Amino acid sequence: MLHQNGITHITSAAQAAQALEPLVHTFPHAGFLAKLIFATGIIGLGFLAVPVFSGSASYALSEALSWNAGLNLKLKRAHGFYGVITIATLLGLMINFIGINPMQALVVTAVINGVVAVPLLFLIARIARNKEIMGEHRSGMLSNVLVWCAFVFMGAAAVAMFATSFAGGK
Repeated sequence: MLHQNGITHITSAAQAAQALEPLVHTFPHAGFLAKLIFATGIIGLGFLAVPVFSGSASYALSEALSWNAGLNLKLKRAHGFYGVITIATLLGLMINFIGINPMQALVVTAVINGVVAVPLLFLIARIARNKEIMGEHRSGMLSNVLVWCAFVFMGAAAVAMFATSFAGGK
């Protein structure tokens, strides 16, 4: 929708909110409403994303390094775990102050997540169907078909993205 309206380069949250105005133009005070909806979404996303990202990074690193991990543990029993949460949160905060464009960062991380999801879906599909690993809890036909469809569509989208990126750069 934004691209169709000629909005192709958004560099700030204010521009993103302004870009939403055509979607709510029939409402009274459309500009304010668009900004309010966007601000509410960004604030909610921040409240959700920061603890999830820092916590998941901490769990992953703690698991890989065989550290005690868990929010149920006190600080003195899980120094590394809570240290990673603290460092990840501070790094996220520092992005604001070191000049990284937050809109570009969102796009880049979304692209990375979309590309990385393809091999992960492949592994999930293989493991979920493996009787030796999953036993009687292996995935059924419907979930298997849906995961493989997601794998194919996301893989095709990733290939198309790279193909159009390289074709556009020539």
